[in-house]
Amino acid sequence: MKKTVGKHGNRGKGGQGASGGHRAHHAGMVADFRRRFWITLVLTVPVVALSSMVQGGLGVSKLLSFPHDGYVQFALATIVFFYGGWPFLTGLVDELKRHEPGMMTLIGLAVLVSYIYSGCVVFGLPGKVFFWELATLILVMLLGHWIEMRSVMGASGALEELVQLIPKEAHLIKDDGDTEDVPVTGLKAGDRVLIKPGEKIPTDGIVQAGRSSVNEAMLTGESRPVEKTEGDEAVGGAINGEASLTLEVKKVGDETYLSQVVKMVEAAQESRSGSQNLADRAAFWLTITAVTLGGTTLGFWLVFGKQFVFSLERMVTVMVITCPHALGLAVPLVVSVSTSMAASRGLLIRDRSAFERARHIDAVVFDKTGTLTQGRFGVTDVFPMTDMKPHSILRLAASLESRSEHPVARGIVAAARERGIQYADPEKFKALPGKGAMAEIDGVSVKVVSGRYLKENNLHEESAEVGKATAAGKTVVYLLVEERATGAIALTDIVRDESRNAVSRLKAMGIRVMMLTGDAEPVARWVATALELNDYFSEVLPGRKASKIAEIKDRGHTVAMVGDGINDAPALVAADVGVAIGAGTDVAMEAADIVLVRSNPEDVLSLLALSKATYSKMVQNLWWAIGYNAIAIPLAAGILYPFGFLLPPAAGALFMSISTVIVAINAKSLGKMKLL
Repeated sequence: MKKTVGKHGNRGKGGQGASGGHRAHHAGMVADFRRRFWITLVLTVPVVALSSMVQGGLGVSKLLSFPHDGYVQFALATIVFFYGGWPFLTGLVDELKRHEPGMMTLIGLAVLVSYIYSGCVVFGLPGKVFFWELATLILVMLLGHWIEMRSVMGASGALEELVQLIPKEAHLIKDDGDTEDVPVTGLKAGDRVLIKPGEKIPTDGIVQAGRSSVNEAMLTGESRPVEKTEGDEAVGGAINGEASLTLEVKKVGDETYLSQVVKMVEAAQESRSGSQNLADRAAFWLTITAVTLGGTTLGFWLVFGKQFVFSLERMVTVMVITCPHALGLAVPLVVSVSTSMAASRGLLIRDRSAFERARHIDAVVFDKTGTLTQGRFGVTDVFPMTDMKPHSILRLAASLESRSEHPVARGIVAAARERGIQYADPEKFKALPGKGAMAEIDGVSVKVVSGRYLKENNLHEESAEVGKATAAGKTVVYLLVEERATGAIALTDIVRDESRNAVSRLKAMGIRVMMLTGDAEPVARWVATALELNDYFSEVLPGRKASKIAEIKDRGHTVAMVGDGINDAPALVAADVGVAIGAGTDVAMEAADIVLVRSNPEDVLSLLALSKATYSKMVQNLWWAIGYNAIAIPLAAGILYPFGFLLPPAAGALFMSISTVIVAINAKSLGKMKLL
């Protein structure tokens, strides 16, 4: 079954609750590690200075040593151990309670063993204290975690920017026409607000007055400003352009588009994927391996006659350097970056596993209406039947149809406007139900009628060109001037320019492109031919679309279905990857794995590119995290000791932290990628 996004906890009308909580939690952790690091650094300096090993190496033993200095060193190290090491000690307990030993288990054991052994030496056990190694180890681990937590916060940057889009105040228009600045959280449906030039739109609504261009780039990825005028929907968080708008509030809080986006992104970041499960298993077994190798290293050096303190140091270094921190972050950081990055570009990922599968897609099936086509009538041909020019035919037809709201009429008027044709206002307009319309234009009787009207009035004139247009599934209407057929206009659902580009580029990638539609065979054939599709299926009822997807999968293809998320729901569920394509505020499409906000077929290319790039980053991070240990563990165990090289525990902690930071930087570099 497809994974659907359930309702999250109530955010309140600000639409930021859960995300704000996550941000506050991460910010608190960053501050905590920073504070612990600086306090531990201050305490570590005297611990290192009092170490006999350090004093001997620097030749300053007489200057810094004094009676009972070991007790002072123990007291300082105790504070470092409990205060600086507290996150690792509590992490050790938590992991053991969950029976999931991991990074904290290794670090916790390393510092615990070091502290207990060194404390025993201070109070009489023969041996050497290990306090300076203990303090520097904790210090480096705190620094590594501080840097890591900052990287984790940075990885969610795009999501944070989404949450920050909503302004805190709005200009509420009162009953007397004056405005009052009120908190956005206090708005309710039906309120009217004023949006001044350059301001952010406070919430979702309908434009009541004004005309302006609106920048929705951060919300939908649409780089060009979108013109908004009376009756248009406006989305909260978009930036108003050059003129003021009056907006009637329709949605607030959790209902708004932006809140829905944030919910989807958070759910996707929290969802588990196949790669994450693999990384978790690898991290678990790496922890077990580290503990085993640590014990083996201790025993090995003891058997070969080395002192216990030397053998213990090797064991601690092995356990620290083997910490699976980088491995544990390899996938989650990439997930966080890619999900937030996708959301800022209008690609909303609802199911991580499906998103990962997208890299294997070798067949894309598109719905027709509203996906490959614009979902509105457009003029494709104008056929003169007399010596009247096509320009004049379209001018008269547009003049008449300018008073009609029929989809065919709107298509004719739009075609005239696109061609820059000026037309007069009709007089004595009258609709002919089921047949067309009539009016007087410049004193001449004009009608735009269907073919049935011609037949009923014996006005039909044969035309091979019109016959071909009809056979192709196009809608044909006729222009009559003084009851004489002077021209015909063919209309059809217009193919998007973006569809042509998307199909050609998908085919160039070796992906088969198909179409699934409930439209008649001639219409489907015409669109398939215009786009040079590999295959198409026509006259398919919604209930049969899923079986068609199953047929394509049975051919051995990994299939993505791209549809409007409503009548295509069965097919979206049946596909390996279901992609809902829908603009505006309608983004809650439960059947889809991924939502393309802009209704642009070209975004399928961006989706496939991001899926492949995301997987590549995951693999790179996993290889680095595992490959690093293949080199680091032998060095930590002392394989180069016969050649005079020994890796101290603090250096092992430093290398482990550097490995973690490298993984974080590599994950964040995904955010700089340009999608297709």
